[in-house]
Amino acid sequence: MSLVDSHCHLDADEFDADRSAVIARARAVGVRAQVVPAVTAASWTKLRQTCQLADGLYPAYGLHPMFLDAHQPGHLDELRDWIERERPCAVGECGLDFFVEGLDAERQQQYFLGQLRLAREFDLPVIVHARRAVDAVIAAIRQVGGLRGVVHSFPGSPEQAAQLHRLGFLLGLGGPLTYDRAQRLQRLVASMPLEQLLLETDAPDQPDAGIRGERNEPARLPVILAMVARLRGASSEDIAAQTTANARRLFGLP
Repeated sequence: MSLVDSHCHLDADEFDADRSAVIARARAVGVRAQVVPAVTAASWTKLRQTCQLADGLYPAYGLHPMFLDAHQPGHLDELRDWIERERPCAVGECGLDFFVEGLDAERQQQYFLGQLRLAREFDLPVIVHARRAVDAVIAAIRQVGGLRGVVHSFPGSPEQAAQLHRLGFLLGLGGPLTYDRAQRLQRLVASMPLEQLLLETDAPDQPDAGIRGERNEPARLPVILAMVARLRGASSEDIAAQTTANARRLFGLP
């Protein structure tokens, strides 16, 4: 099987000691491609260098809402230059986070809308973070218009999922799906259109139930695949083929 980890922070400091081994372990279990989204402007250079380590590593550049204190208005202009020069597979990780206290909602919106407009300008998909903010994310997507992308680690309802599908947005699912308490999410995955689904790890974050509390890594993606296959009563091969095709189509991967 050929799998795509549609959301992995391979450039994170947690992988500095063994990044090459992490890549090798992922390849050994069939993870042939990884989309690596940025979180701050300061991280873009390291992310680019990380994606040059091996084939199948695809950078995305953006400004994550949880790192709001690290962002400056001029970073949107810098991001435009990076996108124009580097031609990444996507814009992101960007979005809205209304869960973490102290993150100014208005400033988040400004950076998010700015990145959505860049994605539209360069005809790139957008990788969206939406925590307790799915409705606001949908409103922003509608406001800018002409967009496509993925809401990663989707936390919302079937109704919100359907709205996003109509807007051209896929849903990324990973480790949270594997916990017993995630019954609402599991019901969604069992019934959602398979062409809307992407597999992800969000490594080093969001470990699956089998490695609770440990560092996550892209080699765990087959665990997510197996869970999706079980929930849908389908073969892992069929789920792998469709989700890989979804990722390749969205991100323009070879």
